[in-house]
Amino acid sequence: MNAAFPAEQMPADQTPAKGDDRPGLTILIAAPRGFCAGVDRAIEIVERALEKYGAPVYVRHEIVHNRYVVEGLKAKGAIFVEELDEVPDDAPVVFSAHGVPKSVPAEAERRELLYVDATCPLVSKVHRQAERLLEKDKHILFIGHAGHPEVIGTMGQVAKGEMTLVETVEDVANLPFTSEDDLAFLTQTTLSVDDTAEIIAALQARFPSIAAPKAEDICYATSNRQAAVKELAPGSDLVLVIGAPNSSNSLRLVEVAERCGTTAKLIQRADEIQPEWLEGVGTVGLTAGASAPETLVREVVDKLSEWRTVEERPVLVTEEKMTFKLPRQLAD
Repeated sequence: MNAAFPAEQMPADQTPAKGDDRPGLTILIAAPRGFCAGVDRAIEIVERALEKYGAPVYVRHEIVHNRYVVEGLKAKGAIFVEELDEVPDDAPVVFSAHGVPKSVPAEAERRELLYVDATCPLVSKVHRQAERLLEKDKHILFIGHAGHPEVIGTMGQVAKGEMTLVETVEDVANLPFTSEDDLAFLTQTTLSVDDTAEIIAALQARFPSIAAPKAEDICYATSNRQAAVKELAPGSDLVLVIGAPNSSNSLRLVEVAERCGTTAKLIQRADEIQPEWLEGVGTVGLTAGASAPETLVREVVDKLSEWRTVEERPVLVTEEKMTFKLPRQLAD
């Protein structure tokens, strides 16, 4: 385990103050964790839209899956709605980072609404791949979770019947296609790396000529956060994942920890932590999904520090330097 903690990254020993008889707790903090470039960009888009157009700015669906972030933007003047018919004709509207079906911007243009698309560029890349595959007359098998906003948005890039959703390895066996059909596959960007690899292997075994993306569709942030959990989970007695119950990438982090044989809990805020979770626990692994801000990580550390004498240790698997440009109408 020590290989995960280069000497220059080890924090100073936090020796308990004299008379402090609280038991010690080591917190292994995943790096990278929390906000990814797409989430940073989406939040900045809403904030800049508020600065440029003034409140209120409407946002179709949660801009990202995090209640703390959404409530913070509401306090600044953002109004979150489910559909465009809730947006007044004279108000600006932002589309969420998860992407939207083509029918949504088409409706916004029909109504002459001022809209800003905050779709993550890595999701937009998948949308463009789908269009190119259709130009080649391929039927697309899309690996993802039914009902997730990203899946709804991606499947909404094509006409009904041109894309088939695949959720599990079992689904592959039931697909109504043959090895003679001209098929291709794409994936949701926030899936489990391991689960997706199994589904892709099953697709390629059944359909040897199926076309694959030039590069993996699962985004760098999802892969990196899962890799960090794989590094810290084996040395932890408990893993805490900060994220929303409807956040795909956060749920996958819980699953990754559990596959390592470690108990894992998904929490949205520090006040959800139960003291009994720490019974018999000497080491806690801590990470945050791509929509969770760093302030919530510090909140969790502070809460644990109320019960234990804490020593923090980073578990660094890679450094992220990705940034995305803002839409033209907000870039000045």
